[in-house]
Parts: sequence; structure tokens; C-alpha cells
Amino acid sequence: MAKRACIVMGYFLLLAGHVLLAFAQTESEPAKLKESKLFDFQESASPKLQESGPASPRETMRPKPPETPVSTPQSAPSQSRQSTPAKPEASPSPKAQESGSAAYPVTLNGRTIFSIKGEVAGYSARERAKAVSDRVEAVAEDYAIPTDSISTSDYKGPITLIQAQDKPLVTLLDEDAKAEKLSRQQLAKEYTQKLRSAIEQYREEHSRKRILISTLYLLIATLVLIALLYVLNRVYRICDAKIQSWADSKKVSIHIQSLELVRAERIKTTFIGASKVVRFAVLVILLYTYVHLGLSFFPWTSPFAGQLLGYVLVPLSAMARGTLAQIPNLVILAIIVVITYYAVKLTGLFFKEIEKGTISFKGFYPEWGQPTYRIVRILIIAFAAVIAFPYVPGSESPAFKGISIFIGVLFSLGSTSAIANILAGYILTYRRIFKVGDRVKIADFTGDVLDTRLQVVHLRTIKNEEIIVPSSMIVNSHVINYSSLARKQGLILHTSVTIGYDTPWRQVEALLLLAAERTQGIMREPPPFVLQTSLDDFYVAYELNVYTDDPLRMVETYADLHRNIQDAFNEYGVQIMSPSYRFDPDRPKIVPKEQWYAAPARPPDEEEKKR
Repeated sequence: MAKRACIVMGYFLLLAGHVLLAFAQTESEPAKLKESKLFDFQESASPKLQESGPASPRETMRPKPPETPVSTPQSAPSQSRQSTPAKPEASPSPKAQESGSAAYPVTLNGRTIFSIKGEVAGYSARERAKAVSDRVEAVAEDYAIPTDSISTSDYKGPITLIQAQDKPLVTLLDEDAKAEKLSRQQLAKEYTQKLRSAIEQYREEHSRKRILISTLYLLIATLVLIALLYVLNRVYRICDAKIQSWADSKKVSIHIQSLELVRAERIKTTFIGASKVVRFAVLVILLYTYVHLGLSFFPWTSPFAGQLLGYVLVPLSAMARGTLAQIPNLVILAIIVVITYYAVKLTGLFFKEIEKGTISFKGFYPEWGQPTYRIVRILIIAFAAVIAFPYVPGSESPAFKGISIFIGVLFSLGSTSAIANILAGYILTYRRIFKVGDRVKIADFTGDVLDTRLQVVHLRTIKNEEIIVPSSMIVNSHVINYSSLARKQGLILHTSVTIGYDTPWRQVEALLLLAAERTQGIMREPPPFVLQTSLDDFYVAYELNVYTDDPLRMVETYADLHRNIQDAFNEYGVQIMSPSYRFDPDRPKIVPKEQWYAAPARPPDEEEKKR
């Protein structure tokens, strides 16, 4: 509803604008307009006497004819009235001869009245046509000047002047008549009739009555457009509902035996898309018709009504002509694209077989297949682009080159970190630092590798957190891979305890090895071993080292090992001195075995029964 309300509001705003413009244009100020136009005419016509003629027929009928070219104005005062005037252009320049054959229209409100071909005293036909158009428009807007006052006057120039009361409109010379293959008097009579008809039509179109009728027509057209848009939307919704129900009920699909080529959903989507295209086309036609009619109703916009379609067709036709001219280049581009496409396809198949292990090369690992394919694909496309660039339409234009340079600078400035990460990703791939599934430590992050990409690496920590690490950071940091050697040689897990000097070291090492034997997930071969890492002031530091082939369970293995160490030392009454030692207590700091499962803890057999 809001969309429709906005459309209706826009239509009525357009209608109100037309009405206000109409009343503003039809306000008549004859005296002021007459004075201003006469002043403008005198200012513009004074340097061009060949177009102006006398200011009023009540004068001595001796206008200053353009007897001499503008280049020799000093000879004009010496000539008398009775002398035979010279031609305005005795020897026209090559530019004058070239432009003299062109015809330029004298227009009023966008309509051509007649055309001027002649050039006089260095003034081109274009300048003459524009000056005459301005004078005719000034007279048409001055309602104090009746159209029957437009008359002709012959002078001995030889010149024929067409004027409205005291305002000159057109100056005709023998050259103008010769261009139209008529006599000067016949041409003047024909031009006079055309001027009267054009001015009368102009005034009739700008009258209040005509403006009010045009406003009414625009209002009717607006209401009709709103009704048609409503009907169009209703029809579209009905068609859309019909298509939906038909597709859902019939379950139509295109298939060959059991092979389904086109699913029912795809057919339904195609029909719905086609209905949208039809609705859009009808909407464009309705809007164009409305705008065309709305512009044609009013005299100020009627010239644009006939050109409205040209604004669309001219660019399209220019594009079509340009496309036809570029067909040979487009064929070459199509061939290059096809060759490049199949070259990339074959390359992809080759490296996919390498990745599967079907094709192997010494020193080339299967995991290098996809990264190498990406590099080769970029090189193939870049090579094809270099070959195809000269055949791209518009590639030699300055605009195309400027845009190319701009995009290149923008890419180089904005992708510095991205390129660094991409290069770092390739370095990680070919150095084989880790692979998906490995337990690694990168800087301060420890986790399992979920995915490796060119720019980032995804890690999942032991707390089930996902960390995204940039490839450039990995290259510039130290990396610990817990899984790379654990598969074949085992990963050494180690933990330390401190025991007093009063406990035999052989007993301590035996207890640590006993705890290792009780721990699940520890390899028996190679066997665990104990190291005495330091002899401190009050105790000895022992380090238990065990092997595991499952680095992904490092945390669980450590926890189980620490539990077994405590149980073994408590079982044999050996006090652990960690974390620090101050003095000998009265009783050893151990947990008796009967207290191992103090509430709420339960023995393992009771836990099993409970389960």
C-alpha cells in the first residue's frame, strides 16, 4: 500500500507542477516583455545589419544595407542611396562555401518553420537561424503584436525584410531565394505565411484554455494508469497462484526413463520468472505511454515527447552497430575463451588424479595437487587474458585504459595483506608444516587443524573453540606439530614431581613407572622412562616420560597419568613435596587407601553397577 501511495503522490505532484508552470508561463506582461525583447534585439542585432533592417517602416526607408563585407566597413558611408549595392559576399571563403550549403532550421517551440541556407557577410547560416528563432519566439510571446501585422518590405539592397510591426524578424537576400529556387518576393511571402501560422499555433497552445484542457487530460491519463497498474498486479497475482498450484499438483518434470533432466521445481521457477518478465515489459510500456502522453499535452514539454523513444533507441542502435562492427573480434574472443576453458578443465583433471594418487611423481606429494592446480589455472587465465586484450572492444580507448589503471592501483593498495596471506598459504602448503587433523601449537594457540586455506587456517581448541589464524602469522611464528612424528615414533608426554631426599630414588622411579603402566593410551614400546632433572635444596625433581600415538587425547592422557601417580604414591606412603617444602610435618602428607573414595566419590565397581 505504501508503494502505491508513493506512486499516486508522484503522479499528482507531476500534475501540480504542470499546472503551476502553465499559469506561470501564461502570465502576460506586454509592456515589460516588449521593452526587454526590443532591448535584447537591438543589442544583438546591431553588429549584424544584414539581418536587422530598419527599426520602423516610418523612417526614411533607407536601411543600412550590407553592401560591403564586414572586413571593409569604411567604404559604407561613401555610397549613396541611389548607388547599386554590392553583393554581401563577393568572394566567400572556403569555410563559407562549405557551410553555405547546409540548412539550419528556424524553430518555435521545437517545431521547424523553415530553414536558412545562405551565409551573409561572414555570418553562418547557423547563427542567422538562431537569431531569427529568438526573434520569432519574442514576437510569439508578445500578445500585443497581432499575427496579421507580419508583413514584408523591399529595399534596394536588394533586401526583403519580414517584420512584425516595428520588430524585424527575417532579412532575405537574393542568395536565400536562389538557394530555394524562388524569387525573393515569393520566398518572403511563403515565409510570412509560415510565420503567421506558427505564431498562431504557438499562442493557441499556450492559452489558458488549452492549458486547463491539457491538465484535465493529464489527470484522466493518471487515473487510467493507476487503474491499469492495479489490474496488472491483480492479473500477475492470479497467474502466479495458478502456476504455483499447477506445478505443485502435477509435479511436472522432464526426464528420460529414470533420469530426471529438469526437475519440477526448475520448471515452476522458469514459468514464474517468465511471468515476471512479461509483467515488467507491460509495466514499461504503460509508463512509457503515460510519460509520452503527459509530455505531449503541454507545449513546453511536447518537443520531448517525440524524442522520448529516441533517447532509448539511439543508444541501443549505436550499441548494436558497435557490436556488429566488433563481430570479428568477438569471434576471436569466443575461440580464446573456449580454448582456455578446456585447458583449465584438462589441467584440473590432471591434478585431481595426482591428488587421488592415480598419477604420481617422485618428490611431488598428493596434497600439493590442488594448490598447484590453482597456480597453473591462474597462469593459464592470465596468458589467455594477455592474448585476448587487444581484441576486447574499446581496449584502445583512453577511458578503458584509465579504468584499468585505476582498478590496478586500487587492487595493489587494497590487497597487500591478502596477497601476503595467499603467498604464505602456498609456503605452508609446499613446506608441509601440518595437515588437516593434526594437533598443533601456533604461537599461543593449541588445537586441531580443521581446514587449511590459502589465506587462513582454522583451528579447534581443546575447549571446542574455533580460531582463525592468518597464514602470514603462521609463517612468522613458531609452530609445534604434535602429530607429525607421533604416527610412527610416538609423542613423548612428560610430567614432573618432587620427592624428599629421605625417600629412595629407586622407589620413586618404580612408583612413577607403575603409574605409567596403569594409564590407558600409553605405548608399551618404547617403554616409559624416568629422569632426575634437578637436585634442589629439600627434594629431588623427577620427570616421567611416556610415549603415546594419539596426540589428540593429550589432555585426557595427562589427566589419567596424574591420577595414577597420586594413587601410587599414596598407596605406598610416599609424600609428594610439590609445590614447595618448608619443614617436616608430624605426619606424612599422604592419603590412606581407605580414604581414596571418600564421599561423594565412589569406587569404580560401584560406578559400573550404577551404570
